[in-house]
Amino acid sequence: MTAFQTTHAFSGFSVDDIDAARSFYGDTLGLDVTTNAMGFLDISLPEGGSILVYAKPNHTPASFTILNFPVDDIDAAVDDLNGRGIVTKIYPDSDFDTDDKGILRGGPDRGPDIAWFTDPAGNVLAVMSAA
Repeated sequence: MTAFQTTHAFSGFSVDDIDAARSFYGDTLGLDVTTNAMGFLDISLPEGGSILVYAKPNHTPASFTILNFPVDDIDAAVDDLNGRGIVTKIYPDSDFDTDDKGILRGGPDRGPDIAWFTDPAGNVLAVMSAA
């Protein structure tokens, strides 16, 4: 019998302000966010799985996308996020050829349409075409 188990595995990331994260992930994005006994945030994802969010005084934003949200209609999703005050054009001067909405249009050799945005701690998230 092995001691290592993969059941109930979860992901986690740090933020510099736990209250701002609670508001962003819970109120702005509408995710199910609770505060655990240690003062960390537990985000329950609708289809299962969870994410632990913890405050870290010397937090450095992740240099990669930490959370992806597949959507059926990326244009509608970006419009919705923009309406919530979330900026989706975060790479204006990069090699990413994003349109005015901040959407990188995919294709057969490029992958799905995708738009990135950040949480209050600077961590990068994305919405992407599910199809």
